[in-house]
Amino acid sequence: MRTLKDGCNLIRAKISENYYRISIKQRVLLSFIVLITLSISAMGTLTYWIAAKEIQNNAFETRKETVDKTTQLLDYRLNDVAMSVQSLMLSDAYRQLMIDVQAHDVTNYYVHLSEMQYVLSQVTFNEPMIENVLIATPIGDFYSTTQIRSQHSFYGSELYDNSKKNPGGYWAKGHYDRLFTGNGRVISFVVRGIYDHTPITNVFIVVNLQESKIAGLLNQNTSKQEPGYFMLNTEGEAVLETRLPYHQQLPKDPAFLRETTSGSQGYFFYPFSGKEYLINYRQSASAPNWILAGIQSKDELLGQLKGVQRATLYVIGVFLLTTWFFSNKLTAVLLKPLFKLSRLMRRVEENQLSVSFESKYNDEIAQVGFQFNRMMAEIKTLIEDVRENEEGKRHAEIRALTAQMEPHFLYNTLNTIYCKSVLGENQDVNEMILALSQMFQLGLGGGKDLIPLGDELAHVQQYCAIQQKCYEELFEYRVMIEEEELLSFPVPKIILQPMVENSIQHGFSDRREGGFITVRASFEQSMLHLVVEDNGTGMDVVKVQEGMARQTVSKKGYALVNIRHRLQLYYGPDARMELSGEAGKGSRTDLWIPLREGGALLYETAAGHPVMRH
Repeated sequence: MRTLKDGCNLIRAKISENYYRISIKQRVLLSFIVLITLSISAMGTLTYWIAAKEIQNNAFETRKETVDKTTQLLDYRLNDVAMSVQSLMLSDAYRQLMIDVQAHDVTNYYVHLSEMQYVLSQVTFNEPMIENVLIATPIGDFYSTTQIRSQHSFYGSELYDNSKKNPGGYWAKGHYDRLFTGNGRVISFVVRGIYDHTPITNVFIVVNLQESKIAGLLNQNTSKQEPGYFMLNTEGEAVLETRLPYHQQLPKDPAFLRETTSGSQGYFFYPFSGKEYLINYRQSASAPNWILAGIQSKDELLGQLKGVQRATLYVIGVFLLTTWFFSNKLTAVLLKPLFKLSRLMRRVEENQLSVSFESKYNDEIAQVGFQFNRMMAEIKTLIEDVRENEEGKRHAEIRALTAQMEPHFLYNTLNTIYCKSVLGENQDVNEMILALSQMFQLGLGGGKDLIPLGDELAHVQQYCAIQQKCYEELFEYRVMIEEEELLSFPVPKIILQPMVENSIQHGFSDRREGGFITVRASFEQSMLHLVVEDNGTGMDVVKVQEGMARQTVSKKGYALVNIRHRLQLYYGPDARMELSGEAGKGSRTDLWIPLREGGALLYETAAGHPVMRH
């Protein structure tokens, strides 16, 4: 069991690995094909089920009606036999015979035997199925002289024993005729003789019907390929022999017998020799202990469904081919704007800042593209301002802003948005687009150099939200503010984000989960104290400081140099930055920002708390 589970997990992992390797276009195409295949298959299955149910009901009704009509025909012929016996007992020859039987007078036996010949001939003439008729009496047996009587006595036969159990008369199952020579198979109708409405105890009339003619009557409207009918009695015995190979086997099954005797008529499915058969049965009205059963293979009965199955498979095949063709076209149309935006991102990476996204749609991808246009326009405007006005202090800020919004980060973010959009994770897409938009708005800050600490923290919050969507479960982010008043304290914009980015990109480079970043703001000795701390791989402080001293261009070193340079431009030597960390135990960056800018007091203290000066 464990081996099977491991094998399934291995196959699932292999499929997942291959699925992630294929292109987005192929994944969308595969999704379309799977979805439409399931839909068409479900519809085909439902159609087939409805058609099968309808055809099955029609077949059941047709077969039931056939069994009912055959039973009615059988009852009609059996009633004719009973009427023939009744007409015999109403004849004058029979009446004279019964008078001598009642008187036990045997002297006129041959006279009565001769007189009964015409009556017996008339009975057999009116009903061709009758093989012979025997009137057994205490003074002798009376029968047609054209028949040769055997030596077997009726009173010593099984027919006599059963007739005593059924004084009203009964129909005996098929048997070999022991009363007359020839030993043919017959079905017997045994009834007590009646005279003046008084039954004579020991007088019996036995009418033997040819079993083959009754079998022919039942199957006269069936072909050789059709199973036909067979009869059984309530004891589960076969009434007559038929050409069915299982007519002796089925009635002996208790389950079969229980089904066929559960009511006067009905139907049920019955398994036999690996196939399932429909059994329709009806009790005879003329012979109440006889049950006529029609049997037919379910496969033959529902043969029309094979055509429905083939048609369903053809329709599924045609629709799959059509789906593959149109899915290719549809996928190309849907992904065209995204591929266009991706190409623009690559051009931006090559410092082609004049690119612009155009689209006639107004969907999520178009909104991101338009935000991209606005971002590029703002970047170009800021670059021009830097070049014209503040080559010194602004130069460091513009480089930080440009690094913050470098196309590589935006490209990765847009690619993640695209993947989540294709996978249908629309809630994540909406949240990332909103976070990206708000991050741009907060980061640009309306052209201001200083923004409130609350806005800067919101900017970092949006940045972390985007990164948490890109690197799910990689890290958690927490902000701790000692005083609510600190949120309104102005700080250089984009001062915290580069340090948080260092923690994510470098501190968590060898992690997949469990990262933690803490940003704290407090008031210490008339200064704003900002701390960014993580539990990443840590930093070699000496090596980083040496790199900062040499003004290296690595991303991590550049970010810290940029921050230190901007603090010096804004606050002079009063602002400072300290680095700390240890390999494997995380890193920490502390910033101290004075409550002054250019010698002007922005805040003053009251009882140890910062208060805005008016």
